[in-house]
Amino acid sequence: MNRFHWHPEARLFGANDHAAQGFAPAFDAISETKGVAVPRPFGVLGGCPERPVNTALQRAFGPAPFRIGAPDAPAPASGFETLTSGSTGAPRRIARSVGSWQRSFAVNSGLFGLGPGARVAVLGRLVQSLSLYGAVEGLSLGAAVHVLDGMRPDRQRAALAARRIGVLWASPPQLQLLLEAGGPDLPDLRFVLVGGAKLDTGLRAGVARLCPGAKLREFYGAAEASFISLADDETPDHAVGRPYPGVEIGIGGPAGRATQGRVWVRSPYLFCGYGGPNAGVAEWRDGWLGLGEVGRIEAGQLVLLGRIDRMVTVAGQNAYPEAMELFLLTLPGLMRAAVVPRADGLRGHVLEAVLMGVGDETQILAALRARFGALVAPRRVRWRQDWPVLASGKTDLAALARGDCTGIE
Repeated sequence: MNRFHWHPEARLFGANDHAAQGFAPAFDAISETKGVAVPRPFGVLGGCPERPVNTALQRAFGPAPFRIGAPDAPAPASGFETLTSGSTGAPRRIARSVGSWQRSFAVNSGLFGLGPGARVAVLGRLVQSLSLYGAVEGLSLGAAVHVLDGMRPDRQRAALAARRIGVLWASPPQLQLLLEAGGPDLPDLRFVLVGGAKLDTGLRAGVARLCPGAKLREFYGAAEASFISLADDETPDHAVGRPYPGVEIGIGGPAGRATQGRVWVRSPYLFCGYGGPNAGVAEWRDGWLGLGEVGRIEAGQLVLLGRIDRMVTVAGQNAYPEAMELFLLTLPGLMRAAVVPRADGLRGHVLEAVLMGVGDETQILAALRARFGALVAPRRVRWRQDWPVLASGKTDLAALARGDCTGIE
C-alpha cells in the first residue's frame, strides 16, 4: 500500500460543475461523458500547489511521495505529508504512510455508504487535511467527488443543492458560513461529516434545519492521529463520541484509566512523525501516541477539556479556553467567540473574551463566572466587527491576540 489508487468509476468535479479535465502527463485519458480519470506514473519534487484541483489530486494518486502545499519545503522521503492548520502557530508537516489513510477508507465506506454512485463534496482547500482526505477517500472508493474550493459560501450552498450532494465533509467554520450565506435547503444530504473542531449547540441546530434528512456525524481527530472518536445522535453535547473503529484511548498514559489527563491513542491510523524541525506536542510511548489534548471518559464517551498548548494558568488554576468558547457560543446573539490570555502581574494571566455579535457585557461576564468560577473566568470583553481566519477557516488566534484586522493567510 505505497500509493493511492483512483477507482475506475470515480469522477472528479470542480467548482464549475464540469468533470475535471486531465493534465498531461498525469492522466492517460479522460472520458468527456463519464469524467473517469485514469492516472499513470509521474514524478514530483517538493510540495505541489493546491490549485488547479485536478493537478493537485493527480499528485496524490501518483507513485511518488507527495505533499500539497509548502512547495519550498523538502520533498517527503516516503508516503506523503499533510499540513496542520496553524491555528496556534506555524503549520507543521505531518508525515504519513498511505496505509494510515487507506485503512479507514473501508470503515467509512461501510458507515456512510461511500462508493460508486455516491456524491461527495468537500468545501475547503486541498492543503487542508480534512478536504484532502475526503477527496482522496471518495476517489479511491469510486464516488463522484465535488471539490468546491474557491466558491463563495452562497454559491457553495447552491452547488450542493443543484448537484444533489449526498455526503459532505466540512469543518464547523465552513458550516457556519453556509448557514450565514442563505440559500436553498439541502434535502439530498444523507451525511454531514464534521471534523476540525467541536460543534456548538447553535450550529448543530442550524445544520439540522439546513439538511433535515442528514445524519450529523462529528469526528474528533488530530493531524497526528487521524480518526479518534465518532459522535452520533446519542452523544451528549459536551462529549466527542466513542472510539472510532480500531482505536484504543487511554487517559493519563498509554492504556491509562486516570480520572482526567492527557489523551493517548493506539490505532492503525497514526502518523509516522513530524517533517522538518517544527515538531508538535505529540509523544510516542510503547506504541501509543500522546496527543496535545486533556480529557476524560464518561460512560464510554470521550470528553475533551482543552489543548495542552492553549491551557493557561490563572491564579494557580488551569484554565481551558476552548471550553469557554463553546459555552459563549450558546449565549444568544454571539456569532463568534475566542478566549485569549493577557499577562497579569498578580495572577500570571487573565483571560479576555473576544466576541462578534451582540450581547450585554455584564451578563456575559456573569455567565462565565457562574460556569467557570470567578478566578479563571474572563474578566473583560473585546468586541470585533470582523473575524480573522486561517486558510482552513479556523480562527486565527494569533491575529486576535495581536488585534489584527481580518484576513486569510
